[in-house]
Amino acid sequence: MPAPHDAPLETLFLPFSKAGLRWPQGPVLFLRARDGWPLREYADSNQLVCAQSFRPFAEALQRSGWEVRDEQALEQSDERYALVLVLPPRQRDEARALFAQALGKLAPGGIILACQSNNEGARSGESDLQQLAGLGGTLTKNHCRAYWSLPAEGQHDAALYQRWAALDAPRKIVDGRFLSRPGVFAWDRIDPASALLVEQLPADLAGRGADLGAGWGYLSAEVLARCPKVTALDLYEAEARALALARHNLADVGERVKLDFRWQDVTAGIDGRYDFVVSNPPFHTPAREDRPDIGRRFIAVAAQSLRPGGQLFMVANRHLPYEQILTESFGEVRVAAERDGFKVIVGTRGRA
Repeated sequence: MPAPHDAPLETLFLPFSKAGLRWPQGPVLFLRARDGWPLREYADSNQLVCAQSFRPFAEALQRSGWEVRDEQALEQSDERYALVLVLPPRQRDEARALFAQALGKLAPGGIILACQSNNEGARSGESDLQQLAGLGGTLTKNHCRAYWSLPAEGQHDAALYQRWAALDAPRKIVDGRFLSRPGVFAWDRIDPASALLVEQLPADLAGRGADLGAGWGYLSAEVLARCPKVTALDLYEAEARALALARHNLADVGERVKLDFRWQDVTAGIDGRYDFVVSNPPFHTPAREDRPDIGRRFIAVAAQSLRPGGQLFMVANRHLPYEQILTESFGEVRVAAERDGFKVIVGTRGRA
C-alpha cells in the first residue's frame, strides 16, 4: 500500500545533505515512520526506533528490518534520542501532540526534524514547532517543507508543551456515547456517509458479520444496536489508534455478541466466511495520496469472504469508480440510497 514515491519522506532527509545537519551517532526515533530508500541511506537498524500505528506502513518497515514500537511501548520507555524525525499528520491537534512527544523524547543537545507537503499544512507545522521549541532552519523541495529545531535543554515553552501533549488524548463525543481522539477518521463526529449507510441497514441482518475499515466503531455499534440476530462481528481496522477506541466503544455489547478486533490491512485479504459485510472503505492512506484502488480491493475482499447469498452493505463517494469491480464480484448489485455526494451500494453474492 505505501506509495512508490514519497515526497515528504525523501525531503525529510535532505537537510543532512543540503543544509549541514549531521546524522547523529546516538539513537534515533522516527514518529509516524514510513519505509523508503532514504532510511537505508542514513540509518542503522540498531540505531533506529520507528513508531507507526498504521498496519501497512508498520509491516513495510518491519519487512525492511526496522524496529517498530506501538504507542504504549513508546510511552512506557524512558529512552531519549539524539534525533527525532517526524512526519506530522494533517490534523493539527494530533500534529501538535506529536511535536510535544518528540520534545519529550529528545536527549539533551538533540534535534527535532519534521517534514510535510505544502498542501498538507507545512507552514502551520513549521510555525507550531517554532512556537514550542524554536526554529533552527527550513528547507523546501519537492513541494514539501522540512524544518527543524535544536532546543537547548529546558529552553522551550513548558506550558505549551504540557497543553499540546494532551491534545490527542481520547475524549467523549456524540453526547458521550463514544470515545474518540484527534487523528482518526471523522474523529469528532458521525461521518455523514456512515450515517447514510446505517439508515439503509436492514433490521434482519443475522449471523456472523464483518466491518471492513471499522474506525472507532460507529458502524459496528449501530449494526449491533439495530440487528439483534447478529451473533458475531469481526472488526478489521488498519489504524491501531482507531481500533483501540472501537474496543472501548463496544465493550458493553461484547458481553452478548462475539467480537473480534483485528489490526489488519484489509487489502492483504482477510480470514473468515461471513453472512454480511459492512464497510465505509478508505480511498486514501495516511500519506494522503488518493488511492481508489484501496476501495476496489475492499470490495473484492468482501466478495471473497461472503458465503453464497451473503451481502455487502457499503457507502462511497458517488464519483468513485467502483461499478466494474462490483459487477464482477457480485451476482446482484443495487444502489440503495444517494445523498450529499454519497451512495449506498448493496451487493449480493451469487449462490452458484
